[in-house]
Amino acid sequence: MTARRGTRVTLVDVARLAGVDKAIVSRVVNEDPSLVIRPDTRERVVEAIQNLGYRPNVAARSLRTAKAGTLGLVIPDFANPVYAEIITGAESAALAQGHVLVTGSSTGANSSMDRYLDLLGQGRVDGLMLASPTTAHEQQKLESLGLPWMMVNRRDTGDHHRFVILNDAQAAKLAVEHLLELGHQEIVHVAGPFGADTARRRATGYRQAMKLAGLDVRAESIARGDYTPGGGADAMAQLLRGGVLSPTAVFVANVAMAVGVLDTLRRNGLRVPEDVSVVAVHDLPLAEHLVPALTTVRMPLQELGARAVELLLASSPEDEVAEVVNTAMELVQRESTAPLTRD
Repeated sequence: MTARRGTRVTLVDVARLAGVDKAIVSRVVNEDPSLVIRPDTRERVVEAIQNLGYRPNVAARSLRTAKAGTLGLVIPDFANPVYAEIITGAESAALAQGHVLVTGSSTGANSSMDRYLDLLGQGRVDGLMLASPTTAHEQQKLESLGLPWMMVNRRDTGDHHRFVILNDAQAAKLAVEHLLELGHQEIVHVAGPFGADTARRRATGYRQAMKLAGLDVRAESIARGDYTPGGGADAMAQLLRGGVLSPTAVFVANVAMAVGVLDTLRRNGLRVPEDVSVVAVHDLPLAEHLVPALTTVRMPLQELGARAVELLLASSPEDEVAEVVNTAMELVQRESTAPLTRD
């Protein structure tokens, strides 16, 4: 087995050829004095390293001790205020450790994740955080760069896991449990888009909370849209279309979508919260200024950004990282939710 030209050999490649765990390869490469393995196993690892031409990532090793540098953070969209909170936390943590944070969006007119990887992989940053979705091709390119990286607010789909997320399922449960405590049972869900990892986890939390309450979730009880007011408006309209459902409460995947949900309910002659209660994930400043003021679940977005930086600087690209930030979340009750009134 030899490495393909232009492809960076990784610890995983060496481990596969040597028939050992990649942690063993890492410890052999780093000459870990506490490692105890059979001589023939060590010899097999060394031979695999030589055959594949593996070269340790010196930049990654020195990242933790760098006195100055730049870190990159690629987000999906600057228009989403959630990322402003994540950026704030990441920027503070980066500055505290002597790094400058550079942020870009993968959805701009001249932007793409592939282009960012080409540019940032040329030594412009010491490490990269990705909050945008990545394709299989981009995952392969990311692995080949030898650049320290971390997924933020989403789980990567490749074999190599390096991510830090929030407990979105628990946030959804808090929201739905609040509605249940108010006496609601006909609770529908305005969910985020297909393919969004956060949307999947929040929909899972919604289903779990309903199941624990002994309530069935019908297919027509969930409608999806993108994380925008328009996406929320369209999804809410779909839930109301045809009069199949008569929901008394709505759990919304995020605040931006909730703006559209409130508008659609008003256009359909439904009052909030007298006819329908509405609760959403994330407590952004605009939530308390909506009409009515929106009940939300406050999540530790700044802590997420800060933790992403800490993990990026404290780990090697070959390390597996799968962390959920479990800082306490809080239900912020405002005017958009109220006890169910029965005729």
